[in-house]
Amino acid sequence: MTSSAPAASPAAAPPVLAEVVRSGFTEGHHRGSLVLLAADGSVLDSVGDPAAPVYPRSSNKPMQAAALLRAGLELSGERLALAAASHSGETIHLDLVRTMLAEHGLTEADLQTPPDLPLDPVEAEAYLAAGHRRARLAMNCSGKHTAMLAACALNGWDPGSYLDPAHPLQRLVHEEVEAAAGEPVASVGTDGCGAPLMAISLLGLARAFRSYVLAEPGTPQRRVADAMRAHPEYVAGTRRPDTWLMRAVPGTLSKMGAEAVQAVALADGRALAFKIDDGSTRALGPVLARALELLGVSDPVLERIADTPLLGGGRRVGEVRAAF
Repeated sequence: MTSSAPAASPAAAPPVLAEVVRSGFTEGHHRGSLVLLAADGSVLDSVGDPAAPVYPRSSNKPMQAAALLRAGLELSGERLALAAASHSGETIHLDLVRTMLAEHGLTEADLQTPPDLPLDPVEAEAYLAAGHRRARLAMNCSGKHTAMLAACALNGWDPGSYLDPAHPLQRLVHEEVEAAAGEPVASVGTDGCGAPLMAISLLGLARAFRSYVLAEPGTPQRRVADAMRAHPEYVAGTRRPDTWLMRAVPGTLSKMGAEAVQAVALADGRALAFKIDDGSTRALGPVLARALELLGVSDPVLERIADTPLLGGGRRVGEVRAAF
């Protein structure tokens, strides 16, 4: 069967952000989009289509945490950082989640996170070696879910439906995401932890992070940014780039998300956001380090973040490296 209708033009592939080089041979590419903002909020540079909506995944967690404060929940320090975390499942994380649950009259059974192993591979091996199994508490979003349940208890909201997009708490999150991004949410889905997930553009995500570091002291947004920057090991973990960056470059707010999303704001308002199209997290470090260089950051931590070796026979034979 033939048709006289012209064939649809295929969508242009996103540009290459990173290349995979093994033994001097480029064997693959990671494509995506990226945006860099100057200190005044103007677009300094972009690659791909940063105006297209994406699911920021856990890069939305600062906005979720700010909504919890707007709901009246009193959190600060490590507890607030953990509420905005994708924690590694280290002892400090699991112990504080247990403490927060007890402080608010909750138990692990109240969590609606899917049972999981610690996010950090080293911690996961130790966890299994100790005889533990997948658990709701070990899931990397358990701090956020504990804080969400605490906000429900405070306000008399139904804890059983706290992950419903129509729940009062999730409506507050929706409002906070739109306000921070400066644009309407394009789509609402379900994140890996079960929480509602709001799609915005990379440009909106970069604007949101910029607004948090520049917010007035004492506001929910600034309180979240300050807690994350003061306690980055609770936002991520001791072996994670978000922690390394926030420790090394004072005033930096950094949060990665699943499917290779990353957002960063520097203390003066410079900001970036990007997404690797294929979701490969191995490209995050090289792309993040290069984007920070283009923003004018110069610090030895960038080499540590960028280093993504490829192994052959147990030795280094190549790397994943930025290509823009």
